Amino acid sequence: MTDRIYLSPPYMCGNEKKYVDEAFATNWIAPLGPNVTEFEREISAYTGIPYALACSSGTAAIDLALRYLGVDSGDYVFCSSFTFAGSCNPIMYHKAQPVFIDSETDTWNMSPGALREALIWAKKGKKLPKACIVVDLYGQSAKYDEILPLCAEYDVPIIEDAAEAMGATYQKKPCGGFGVMGVYSFNGNKIITTSGGGMVVSHDEAVIKALLFWATQAREASLHYEHKEYGYNYRLSNVTAGIGRGQLERLNEKIALRKSIFERYEKALKPHGISMMPIYGKGRPNYWLSVVVLPEKVPPMKVCTVLMDKNVEARPTWKSMHMQPVFKECPYFDNGGVGETIFTRGVCLPSGEALTIEQQEMIIETIVGLL
Repeated sequence: MTDRIYLSPPYMCGNEKKYVDEAFATNWIAPLGPNVTEFEREISAYTGIPYALACSSGTAAIDLALRYLGVDSGDYVFCSSFTFAGSCNPIMYHKAQPVFIDSETDTWNMSPGALREALIWAKKGKKLPKACIVVDLYGQSAKYDEILPLCAEYDVPIIEDAAEAMGATYQKKPCGGFGVMGVYSFNGNKIITTSGGGMVVSHDEAVIKALLFWATQAREASLHYEHKEYGYNYRLSNVTAGIGRGQLERLNEKIALRKSIFERYEKALKPHGISMMPIYGKGRPNYWLSVVVLPEKVPPMKVCTVLMDKNVEARPTWKSMHMQPVFKECPYFDNGGVGETIFTRGVCLPSGEALTIEQQEMIIETIVGLL
């Protein structure tokens, strides 16, 4: 059997080992150290967002962001429905109430129209949300030129879940910088990885200072261990931050490689009636995953199963959160079922930088053979 072709495997291509070796050579194996400090500085330098805090995961970063915004039991938090559960699980940690918003067709991200309906509904009920979590799905930005004014009109702060969108831009501004806080994920399948980890960024230094305090067990500035608030163990390891530093140095190259993979899929599959996730003209995605939309006669699970038989990993798209059993009772604002439709016809294909042209051609031939 041939080696397995994964959906989005880690791709080590630079100084990752150098920075990890430095951590060992200097005995900075403890949680924090020079790699963490430099990784935060380098993320800020790359994005132009001045303040950054390295965390144990993107989910932890969202949890911290919700706490900063005062989210508490029973509060509404709006969230994109077509996303991964990590976007909204932290809402439940605070015993708050998720309100899910459908996508729109241009970007597959939060529908401004459905968001407006939800805001009007919440205002009528005299219970506006404490926060709105807007997801930049599959490495592409939401329509912030429409979403930002809407949330500002109702004085609702935005948490930008850019977990999948490191390196992407919207109107030439970096994803992660549109809300009060932005969140990145460096999970093993992301475009850059620290094995597992995340980052919260902000234009407001006070935000990051508050989050840093909570992320390091809320320890007061005294020699003994003094705690007036509860905190978390949410910081990133100095060892794994070294991996992230090496990855970040090659991010632009990684984006270019993934774009070329996306374009080869598009060129080969379009004549057969298979379309790709749309690329919205006001932004530049990072092409994290190449996602196809199949003709109705070809079920996504059939494509996934046939590729699996060839030792190729492919997956259906995210199943919208309002469709998940755990969230079935949550309010949901529809936009014609865009997220549901994508789930019934979409497949995520192998998109990692190490994917060879020959491997990609085999994947394409397999899919075309099912039509």
